[in-house]
Amino acid sequence: MPKLQGFEFWRSTLRGAHYVVAPMVDQSELAWRLLSRRHGAQLCYTPMLHAQVFVRDANYRKENLYCDVCPEDRPLIVQFCANDPEVFVQAALLAQDYCDAIDLNLGCPQMIAKRGHYGAFLQEEWALLQKMILLAHEKLSVPITCKIRVFPEIDKTVKYAQLLEKAGCQLLTVHGRTKEQKGPLAGVASWEHIKAVKKAVSIPVFANGNIQYLSDVEECMQKTGVHGVMSAEGNLHNPALFEGRNPVVWEMTEEYLEIVHQYPCPLSYVRAHLFKLWHHTLQVYQQLREELAKAKTLEGIADVNRDLKLRCQEEVANQKEGEEPKGGLPFFHWICQPYIRPRPKELCKENGTSGSEGGMRGKRALEDEDDGNSDTLSKNKQKKKLRNPNKRFDPSLKPKYAKCDHCGNPKGNKCVFNLCRGCCKKRAFKEIADCPGHGLLFKTKYEKSLLWKSVQPEMQKIERTQKGDVEETTGLKDSIDTVL
Repeated sequence: MPKLQGFEFWRSTLRGAHYVVAPMVDQSELAWRLLSRRHGAQLCYTPMLHAQVFVRDANYRKENLYCDVCPEDRPLIVQFCANDPEVFVQAALLAQDYCDAIDLNLGCPQMIAKRGHYGAFLQEEWALLQKMILLAHEKLSVPITCKIRVFPEIDKTVKYAQLLEKAGCQLLTVHGRTKEQKGPLAGVASWEHIKAVKKAVSIPVFANGNIQYLSDVEECMQKTGVHGVMSAEGNLHNPALFEGRNPVVWEMTEEYLEIVHQYPCPLSYVRAHLFKLWHHTLQVYQQLREELAKAKTLEGIADVNRDLKLRCQEEVANQKEGEEPKGGLPFFHWICQPYIRPRPKELCKENGTSGSEGGMRGKRALEDEDDGNSDTLSKNKQKKKLRNPNKRFDPSLKPKYAKCDHCGNPKGNKCVFNLCRGCCKKRAFKEIADCPGHGLLFKTKYEKSLLWKSVQPEMQKIERTQKGDVEETTGLKDSIDTVL
C-alpha cells in the first residue's frame, strides 16, 4: 500500500484525532496510555526513546516497545531523540512495524538534551534536520512527524516549520514555548506562534501548551485553527481531562493500578504518576508522601491509596455546607485538577516561609539548616546525623580552605605553587617542574628520559659486542663438531 501523507494520513490512520497525549519520558508508558484512552484520548505517543540505544540494545527495544502487543493502543506514534540521520533511520526501521508513525523530538529543553545534543538544541541546525527528515521520509513505510518548540520570533518559527514540511514531515506538533521557557520560567505558551505556523503549512498541526481543562482544548482549536491539541502535565494531573471530567484521585489510581497489573511497568513509573495525581492531597497528608516513597510493591502502593481514600472520605463526611476549597484551589484537594507552577517570585516567597496556611505543605528554607536543627534538616542529612550524632551541619564550623591564586578553587596544602591540582598540573607541565604535594613529577620523568637516551648508545654497543662474542663462540663450536 502507498504511504499516506498529510491530511489523508491524519484522517485515515490517526482517525482524525483531536485529543492527544504527549510523549513523556517514563510517563507515557502503555498502562498510562490505556488509562488515558479510556477517558477520551484519541492518539498517544510513546515516551521519548533514545535512537542510538534503541538500535544497539535489544532489551531496551523489548522493554519500551516490543513488550506487549495491545490492539487497544492504536493509533500510536513512537518518538525518538537523535542527532544522526543514519542512526535515526535505523531505529525507526526497527520500530515502524509497531506503530503508525515515527516522531522526531525537536522540543525537549532539558539539560540532558543539551548534553546529548538533541531535542530543542537542534533547532538551529536546519541542514542536519532537513537531512534527517528527508532520509526517514524516503526509507520508512510509515510517515515521519515532528514535535518542535518555537523561536521568540514568529517569522523564524514559520520558516522553521516550512523547512520541516518541505523535507517530508507529515504532521507537526508545535509547543508554543521557547527552549528557555521551562520549570519555574515556563510562563504562558504563545498560541499566536502556533496560529501563524498553522496558516503557513499545508500539513496537519497539533498545538501544545496552556491546556488544563477541556474548555482550554476547545478554545485553543478555535483560536489557532489546529487539528488537534496535545496535553502533557494536564493529562498527568487529570487523565480524564479529554472527557471534561474531574474525578476523585483514588478512583483514577485504582483504575490505573488494575491496568498496571495487566501490563506491568517499573514501580518508579507508577510512583511518579501518583505523585502527580495526588499532588494537592499530599500537601495536606504529608505522611502519605513518605509511605508512597517507601512502598516497594504494587500492593503496598494500593494500601497507601486505600489510606488516602479513607482520609479524604472522612474529610468529605465532616465537610461543612458552603465550605470552600483551601489554598486557592478551584476544587477540593481530592479531586483531579491542574497544578499551576509558581512563578520565580512566588517560589522565592514560598521558600522563605516554613509553611503555608491551612496545613498546606511549604518548602523548607535553605537557611533553616544552618543551625543543624534536626527538625529542619533534609532526610539525607538526618540519616547522616543518626549514624553520627555529633555531626554538625553549621556552615560556620566547616574548615576554611585557602583559595587557588588562579581559579578560586581550594588550593593544595602542600602545593609548591599554591595552586589547585588542575592549575598546578598545567603550570608544572609548562615549566617541566615537580609538585610532590599533588604527586606531579614532570621534571623527574623528563630527567629520567634524558638519562635513558644518553645511555642508549652504550647499551647498543654492549649488545653488539655480546652478539659478536656469541657468534664467535657458535662458529668455534661448529668447527669442533665438524672435526669430531
